[in-house]
Amino acid sequence: MMWQQCHFEEHPERSDVFCCGVEGSRREISAPRCGRDFSRSLEMTKVVRAIPLLLIALLLAACASASPPAAPPQFDTGVDPEAWVTVPAGEFLFGQHAERVQIDYAYEIMVTDVTNAQYARYLNKALAAGKVKIANHQVVGYYPGDKFTGRRHEKKIDAGDYLHVPIGDKDLRLAYDGKLFGVKSGYENHPVVAITWFGAKAYCDYFGWRLPTEIEWEKAARGPSTPLRSAQDSTLLPERSAAKSKEAGRAYPWGDDIAKNQANSYNSFDPFEFRIGAQGDTTPVGFYNGKTYAGYQTRDVPSPYGAYDMAGNVWQWTGEVYAGMHYRFMRGGSKANYEYNLRVWSRNSAEPDYFGPSTGFRCARNK
Repeated sequence: MMWQQCHFEEHPERSDVFCCGVEGSRREISAPRCGRDFSRSLEMTKVVRAIPLLLIALLLAACASASPPAAPPQFDTGVDPEAWVTVPAGEFLFGQHAERVQIDYAYEIMVTDVTNAQYARYLNKALAAGKVKIANHQVVGYYPGDKFTGRRHEKKIDAGDYLHVPIGDKDLRLAYDGKLFGVKSGYENHPVVAITWFGAKAYCDYFGWRLPTEIEWEKAARGPSTPLRSAQDSTLLPERSAAKSKEAGRAYPWGDDIAKNQANSYNSFDPFEFRIGAQGDTTPVGFYNGKTYAGYQTRDVPSPYGAYDMAGNVWQWTGEVYAGMHYRFMRGGSKANYEYNLRVWSRNSAEPDYFGPSTGFRCARNK
């Protein structure tokens, strides 16, 4: 489930009801009345009016904000977001039940998610080239549409302009001055968020790349069907020791178990989480690489092929358009999810114009 910021406010007509906005909806929460005749005494009125204020204070204290109050701490992870890794052709174990799947071609995938700095540079180029435009305070771009089959619950996606980036959204780490896009201070090397599937696809397409398929994404995260070995001898590569002597049908990119300091997940205690609560903030790409940041010791946990953040931080859009279905799928789990949702086979889905504080992407390309 993807959570957005929870706002409590007094009901416009009833003093004993509050509205909580969760995921764009509103729910009414009733506060108990202390009596039916509120005009009987001033003291009773004060008591009743104090109850909503107390509830607001308690509920806000328990409600994690998605928007941090100030610039985040600065850490250099040393992981290059411009780098790519090669995923060779071959078999791997796919899905929760470890089905053997063959990919008969090699491909490359980004070492990290696309960062805010990368996406801002792209937007400036794409706007100048006329590939995208700004309308109604949104970045929009053309999409040729999907084939409509008329299946139950399927929505039509016709050719036309679709939302890429919601300019000014509270979760967006990009800033726009009316001419150029930049990045809010401190978030340059964090994964870009609040980008729709259309916006993610447009970025990859612009450079001649593509969003990875679900199978490509999972192989890049999980590795081959047997543990990788050193080119020099038959020993297991040291960084892959979590998969020792067993088939690499691992649950996470590094093995079958997960610790708090291996990925950015709900309540992972990283330095960014302490700023705004357990649902946390994004961490810089490649943050979990064995370094210590402000006393927080991370583990070095790339995937078997060397890709970082294949578990946690942000969900990652994948590229398939499935027949009879308008939803698009994401992989990897996020900062707002418990550890079990970070397993390599976990999926999430949303309509292609969805955007949120825990959704980003990376690109793939042919070898």
